[in-house]
Amino acid sequence: MEQTKPLPMPTAELINALQSSGVRLVDPKAGHESRRGGAGPSDHKAITIDGMTVMVPVHTAPAFESPYLVEKPDAFGRSRLLIDGLPIAEVSFPGTPRFYARQTADGVPYSKIAVLHGRDVLATTVLQTCVRYQSRTKTCQFCAIGQSLAAGRTIERKTPEQLAEVAKAAVELDGVRHMVMTTGTPPGHDRGAAILEESVRAVKAAVDLPIQVQCEPPDDFGWFRRLKDAGADALGMHLEAVTEPVRQRIMPGKAQVGVETYFDAFAAAVLVFGRGQVSTYILAGLGDSVEDILAVSRRLTDLGVYPFVVPFVPISGTPLESHPTPSPAFMHAILEPLSAMLVASGLKAIDAKAGCAKCGACSALSTYERGRQAGGCA
Repeated sequence: MEQTKPLPMPTAELINALQSSGVRLVDPKAGHESRRGGAGPSDHKAITIDGMTVMVPVHTAPAFESPYLVEKPDAFGRSRLLIDGLPIAEVSFPGTPRFYARQTADGVPYSKIAVLHGRDVLATTVLQTCVRYQSRTKTCQFCAIGQSLAAGRTIERKTPEQLAEVAKAAVELDGVRHMVMTTGTPPGHDRGAAILEESVRAVKAAVDLPIQVQCEPPDDFGWFRRLKDAGADALGMHLEAVTEPVRQRIMPGKAQVGVETYFDAFAAAVLVFGRGQVSTYILAGLGDSVEDILAVSRRLTDLGVYPFVVPFVPISGTPLESHPTPSPAFMHAILEPLSAMLVASGLKAIDAKAGCAKCGACSALSTYERGRQAGGCA
């Protein structure tokens, strides 16, 4: 392979730029299949750069016009990353997981039960529907949870037995190291916690695999202890947007559970799972300012909650499909001080037992964080 030039910027900033701008692929079939629709990350592909496997948009409008291009892999699976035609880095793609070739005892392909995220994370949406998804006045404007279901790439309800079977195979065949279980929100006050409890219990009985569960705050915070007792190692409750006006505009149904209710839930959850084992997903670029996101992140880190800030990526077929992505400069203005905040508070991605913060593939945040821990700037 022709020699590439040194990285034009620190790795964290390059990953940040790729996740905002997306990439164009000469060979879209390189590596395992890209993600389309679903609960997220959607319209992305896993790419390994400088030892980091990250999820980068490839099927979005910005990606189609991105200055970044990945060439077809050579015989050794290596590709060059080019910007405006100039090679700047070597990249590769994780291969198709071996567990994808199997199907469950009842005939469902494993890939319709759970998928590989990043390099070594198994992810599933236990319930692929949401009580709000079909309502124009309630649905989250960025959500594509129904797209992969409509396209036949998944099934609506994954049973505990199916999840246990697939998780065991993913560990044995592909060395999966942790698992993320999320869910669409069903009717009822537990907001999906009951479905997650039985799912975690089944997987833990089959294989020793750290698991993060993700749901909205249940009305009864006692569910946190029940989830922990079932075997959940970490918990995610996702704000997405951090200010009430943006939440009301972007996610009118979910915004009925206010930010302060989330903070009450975070405080209760940290008492059960511990500092650094509770996280929240924040989508930068929906309308919250840099200052808004950093102020809420400060509150979160003070509680012991990891604020996993990712750039918003518009998904085709959603109401926000034409919404612009945040610029790399906007993301850098958040991620650089946030990484300092995390290091100072002792909340390190590497210490999370399972979940989005530990994986880190959807944001450059953990790369910024590692740069600071190494003694330099990101």
